[in-house]
Amino acid sequence: MDKIKELKEQIESVFSEDLTLEKLNDLKIEYLGKKGLITGLNASIRDLPNEEKKEFGKNVNELRTLFNSKYEELKERLELEETNKRLESEKIDITLPATRLQVGAPNILEKVIEEVEELLMSMGYDVVDGPEIEEDKFNFEMLNIPKGHPARDAQDTFYIKDEEILLRSQTSPVQARTMLKGEGKTPIRMICPGKTYRRDDDDATHSHQFMQIEGLLIDKDISLSDLKGTFDVIAKKLFGDDCKTRFRPSYYQFTEPSVETDISCFVCKGKGCSLCKNTGWITVAGAGMVHPNVLRNGGYDPEVWSGFAFGFGAERLAMLKYGIDDIRVFYQTDLRETKAFDRKDVD
Repeated sequence: MDKIKELKEQIESVFSEDLTLEKLNDLKIEYLGKKGLITGLNASIRDLPNEEKKEFGKNVNELRTLFNSKYEELKERLELEETNKRLESEKIDITLPATRLQVGAPNILEKVIEEVEELLMSMGYDVVDGPEIEEDKFNFEMLNIPKGHPARDAQDTFYIKDEEILLRSQTSPVQARTMLKGEGKTPIRMICPGKTYRRDDDDATHSHQFMQIEGLLIDKDISLSDLKGTFDVIAKKLFGDDCKTRFRPSYYQFTEPSVETDISCFVCKGKGCSLCKNTGWITVAGAGMVHPNVLRNGGYDPEVWSGFAFGFGAERLAMLKYGIDDIRVFYQTDLRETKAFDRKDVD
């Protein structure tokens, strides 16, 4: 009992001292640890007479309760003080100017493709897709480009297996696949934006991988004037209501007749400048009436059905519209390089 009284006085005294959380933890070990002072009192119970054990045990429990009470109270106060000190040292002056973080934006090439898609969907076209790893049958043969045709060399294709499996050199194979699905019975209005691949040296105006936006319309009584009207709508949407268009004769294997499609130069307004090479016109796409052989290959009778096809280079459209002089900008991840073409700057 004298030991209990002595420990009680020690506890009262030690908790009146200036303690830290570390010292407080040491005290708990000293008094309540496996070999602690209070813990040791329990071992002495067995040496007491039976009539004294109950009273002694009660006093030991009261001593333990006293210690725990003072311990928890002091610990809570010290932790609060420490938290307040840390908050004070780490506080932020919200009146200081914020650090501006660089953020990304949708690719400008994506924006142009979306504009064309939305316009043509409003005109009843479907947006379709197809495989980038393609068969020679769809990439060339069904498009009136048989084996041995010089156009195959001009496109310098990436062949994968035995000149039968390849990376598509154009998005026209999707047109061929869509025609087969129509089985020669239903009209077709489709647009296919997608990646294409050709062996080329990458520089400011060329890339081995580029995006095409290709369209196809097949129906009855379709003429070149329908193509001209469609092209006019697209050009005005992309380059402004005052944009003029014209067709020039050309040659493509899958269209007959074929045309080069030009727009009036939006920089010099047709007067002549370096962009249009002093002609007043800029070529933006190839187009034409679907060749009868292509219609037959797709299951459509050219005596009943007719149609037109057109193809844009998405990079060329974006470069013209936003004054970009290097095609590699579209594929950069350096925000310093692409900052000038963020969506907010070009809307």
